[in-house]
Amino acid sequence: MRSASRGRGRQVALRTAVPVLPDGVSVTVRVPASSANLGPGFDCLGLALGVYDDVTVTTGGDGVQVTATGEGSAGVPRDETHLVARAILRGLAVAGVRVNGLFVACTNSIPHSRGLGSSAAAAVSGLAAASELIAKSGVGHPFSDEVLVEQASEFEGHPDNAAASVLGGAVVTWITPGGTPVYRSSRIEVHPDIAATVFIPSFESSTSETRGLLPEMVPRSDAVFNLSRSALSVVALTSDPRLLLEASDDRLHQGYRSAAMPPSADLVGKLRGAGQAATISGAGPTVLVLGTDEVPAELLSYAGDRGFTVRNASIADGVSRLA
Repeated sequence: MRSASRGRGRQVALRTAVPVLPDGVSVTVRVPASSANLGPGFDCLGLALGVYDDVTVTTGGDGVQVTATGEGSAGVPRDETHLVARAILRGLAVAGVRVNGLFVACTNSIPHSRGLGSSAAAAVSGLAAASELIAKSGVGHPFSDEVLVEQASEFEGHPDNAAASVLGGAVVTWITPGGTPVYRSSRIEVHPDIAATVFIPSFESSTSETRGLLPEMVPRSDAVFNLSRSALSVVALTSDPRLLLEASDDRLHQGYRSAAMPPSADLVGKLRGAGQAATISGAGPTVLVLGTDEVPAELLSYAGDRGFTVRNASIADGVSRLA
């Protein structure tokens, strides 16, 4: 009996030894939207855009309570199943700490289900908030960028959006295969003359559904085409924006997905025919244009007449702490 009692005592001691963050610690983080693929770089190129979600997290209470305003706020859960809350709890678990409760306030400007990385931004914001809570409480060090990318990418299954939201600028990403995949990324500095214009439709799309439209096999000529354009994209983004139109061409995924978003596919064709480096942003249906000049007014009117909201967006830095 004494032996069993001592065993239970050790288990209790181990549980109580896990650091608990004090109540009343509050942090606010800001995370940018992102555009993935940039045309040919399917699942490996990304870009941070100056449209932001802000998340304030305060320790205390009992359980997880979430409030949300702005884009997509009407349809999201208000408890620990909210993606931001899940990411916070994941981050705390990775660091080996816990909390009694959390108040999570989300102010959303990134449109949901539009191809602007809203889910990746949610994961990044939650993990970054957890990192800052740990540091501010004095129980550990903040996460490195590499850890943030790795943990956020696990929510997505690919690192392009998450890495862009963490690192800012443009990113090249890759996955090291193995029993457990490792998500890697590297930031590349975007030419200062390049700016982004996004054309956001009123309708949504599902990444899982549009991925289902992609074939398992593609012609070798199309694979080689996209390899060359992906490499050219790095040159265009960093040193020679004159190459953006050619560098953003694609034969790997956009054509196969066009039937799921005819207005967006039509707009991409119209813009590219007029010399604009237009692509579907991520899985769509938002359309992204990168360039050094403003998109002509007649093209903006064409998009507006077809229900697209046009926004100019800077090339953004990565996630940051506001308070």
